[in-house]
Amino acid sequence: MDVVKGSWSIQQKVEERIRRMGKGKYGRVLKMARKPDKEEFTKVVQITGIGMILIGLLGFGIYLIWTYVPPMIRDLLGI
Repeated sequence: MDVVKGSWSIQQKVEERIRRMGKGKYGRVLKMARKPDKEEFTKVVQITGIGMILIGLLGFGIYLIWTYVPPMIRDLLGI
């Protein structure tokens, strides 16, 4: 019987959370949210893709600097 009471308790907690979802501090945001149209979604995907490429290029540039610049400085200084 403990299993049944425990499962009912969990079920009631889940249902209560779902009922309160639209009334909390994020309720206004959820009520204003809407599905983006095709043009808006395409723009978001393009901007996100460009951002990912730029961050990748920045990381690759840092990698190249850390790989090739120290040996060049060492050769210039004769160390």
